Amino acid sequence: MKFDLLTLFPGMFSGPFSESMIKNAVEKGLVEISLHNIRDFAFDKHRVTDDYPYGGGAGMVMKVEPLTACLESVKAARPSSKVILTTPGGRPLSQSLVEELAAEDGLIIICGRYEGVDDRVRELYVDLEISIGDFVLTGGEPAAVVLVDAVSRFIPGVLGSSESAQDDSFGNGLLEYPQYTRPPEFRGLTVPPVLLSGNHLEIKRWRRRQSLRRTFFARPELLETEALTEEEKQFIRTLRNGGGIQD
Repeated sequence: MKFDLLTLFPGMFSGPFSESMIKNAVEKGLVEISLHNIRDFAFDKHRVTDDYPYGGGAGMVMKVEPLTACLESVKAARPSSKVILTTPGGRPLSQSLVEELAAEDGLIIICGRYEGVDDRVRELYVDLEISIGDFVLTGGEPAAVVLVDAVSRFIPGVLGSSESAQDDSFGNGLLEYPQYTRPPEFRGLTVPPVLLSGNHLEIKRWRRRQSLRRTFFARPELLETEALTEEEKQFIRTLRNGGGIQD
């Protein structure tokens, strides 16, 4: 997977992409990340990349010429890559969308700044607008890090286990069940006996119920689209009536 990030602040990515999973994926050649400084495509004396908005108002807007020049340069080398704009008004990022993006040849991610980018960039070049949440950031760089991290997990070979991406929260539509490791007892808290039993069928059932419980209390709206068995529906009704807390 090839990621091309268009940014005014390439230094913001040196930490997130030089550690952990992403670093290993790059070293293995599974992921390629290229940073493109939009300022390099501003050819005026002061390399200006922003200007006051037409119609007035607070803040500045990213200029169309340098951003377009940067984007066209990258697109010429990556004609099959999808162009993404990170913006609060975009499609909410979800696990299903992440999986869709992981199937692409590459992603060109525009990191907006200030009050946003000149809208003509969106009209002419952007294939998909994405939001990582209903809040405002100082720029699109943190959102780009989230996108690269989330998508990279679905690239074959990036994770140690092929099951990890699906077992995590939202991988199957629900929040993940609790996890434990050694020691079996810590400060009076013990690992649930079923996990020590070796009975894989009961472990699977316990984990499914724990996922249902956590989802019910933290993100109940996720259950609306989940396919539940009759036994699981009864379990949810028990939770709703105040029972099953320690099941």
